[in-house]
Amino acid sequence: MLKDLRNLYHGRSKRAQRFRYALLGFDLATIVFVIVTSFLPAAPWVLVADVAIGAVIVIDFGARFAVEERKGAFWRRLSTWADVVAMVSFLAPLLGAELGFLRVLRTLRLLHAYQMLGRLRQDFRLFRKYEEVILAAINLAVFLFVMTGLIYATQMGRNPDIRHYADALYFTVTTLTTTGFGDVTLKGTSGRMISVVVMIVGVTLFLRLAQVLFRPLKVRHKCPSCGLMLHDADAVHCKHCGVVLNIADEGLV
Repeated sequence: MLKDLRNLYHGRSKRAQRFRYALLGFDLATIVFVIVTSFLPAAPWVLVADVAIGAVIVIDFGARFAVEERKGAFWRRLSTWADVVAMVSFLAPLLGAELGFLRVLRTLRLLHAYQMLGRLRQDFRLFRKYEEVILAAINLAVFLFVMTGLIYATQMGRNPDIRHYADALYFTVTTLTTTGFGDVTLKGTSGRMISVVVMIVGVTLFLRLAQVLFRPLKVRHKCPSCGLMLHDADAVHCKHCGVVLNIADEGLV
């Protein structure tokens, strides 16, 4: 049983691959659920969905812990504690607790997308070709949704400018892009500190994405002499040490 479970989470079979992509799809669907329900009043079906999602997270969490060989490292991961918070927040209705605002921290589940990068790199040539662009976009998206969730969780109910998730997302995007209309502002010292983080880190990630979009794409190919990884797609020699690279292209098998 444990061996089969480990193969699902870490194996190389088609079945294991489909299973992990299904988990990633569940993560993304949950993010959409969190965003959509933030606009809706509390309703019985929302609470049922909360508990159902929380149950799936508990099962997945327990399975990942069971197959983890380094138990200590498992508890040192940010994604582990994000899942703990998510389990508490989704299952809170069973205890009659009002912890719904913590559901926005479920966006941290997107951190699991980074665990899929190795598989995507292996499975898809298109991913390998545009890896820099995709990574920059993922970094920006994860930061955007995590910070939006943090703003929503800390400002909702105490800041009249933040009435729902869309307001928090609007503030994050306008701050990150340095547009800054000023119609939505965060209150208190904590709000100002969050704004500073969005401006410094967010702008950096946004510029990084723009850089990889508008500069010539590089390919990953380790130089056998100096180890340089990134080269021009049509490079014949390593620009660092001059050794012949023999980079494979679409016409080579």
